[in-house]
Amino acid sequence: MEGCLFCKIIKGEIPSDKVYEDDEILAFKDIKPAAPIHILVIPKKHIDSLAQLEKQDEALIGRIYGVINKIAEEQDFLDKGYRVIVNCGKDGGQEVMHLHFHVLAGKELGGKIVG
Repeated sequence: MEGCLFCKIIKGEIPSDKVYEDDEILAFKDIKPAAPIHILVIPKKHIDSLAQLEKQDEALIGRIYGVINKIAEEQDFLDKGYRVIVNCGKDGGQEVMHLHFHVLAGKELGGKIVG
């Protein structure tokens, strides 16, 4: 999508500190980390947000969670734990309108929402 920050990162127009890439998914370190480990995992296909998912995107979203576990294992935080956050829309705190998954780890994360 024209002007999308994450689409420019996918195309290589903006540099990123990549931790994972395949044909459908890209993961890179967040430039403003909220935890010692803060990785963004994005589909290469432009999807504005969770609210715009279509039936054919369901397998891709499942793959993203598999990639998150792979990254967690490779970066040695799988067993210690991590948090995955997906903001949806402006009121949900989404700043870049390209679906992305925040993976936070590297410390005990407070703010338990549900048990």
